[in-house]
Amino acid sequence: MALNAPRAWLIAYDISDPRRLNRVHRFVIKHCVPVQYSLYYFEGSTRAVEGLLNEMESLIKPEADDVRAYPLPPTPDIVTLGCSILPATIQLLSSTQAALPQLLKAQTD
Repeated sequence: MALNAPRAWLIAYDISDPRRLNRVHRFVIKHCVPVQYSLYYFEGSTRAVEGLLNEMESLIKPEADDVRAYPLPPTPDIVTLGCSILPATIQLLSSTQAALPQLLKAQTD
């Protein structure tokens, strides 16, 4: 996949210090959609996610903290159990998903 092609990502972090955790959280919610505690949805190219992680590098302590970015497949199978942070009426759909234009067209018809 090209470095500038958009795709969906899950960003996850485990920050050991509460002060750093607050700084990282404030930074991430400016760029990503919260999915669960310490788990966020990001849409962008590989370069964009690398840029996001590079900016986060100054906020963490690499020997104590863990930040990861997982690329999602174009049509992920998502299985849930329990209460979601997102209201039931909201679905995360990526513009990188092949079926999205058809879903949007069906909603407007």
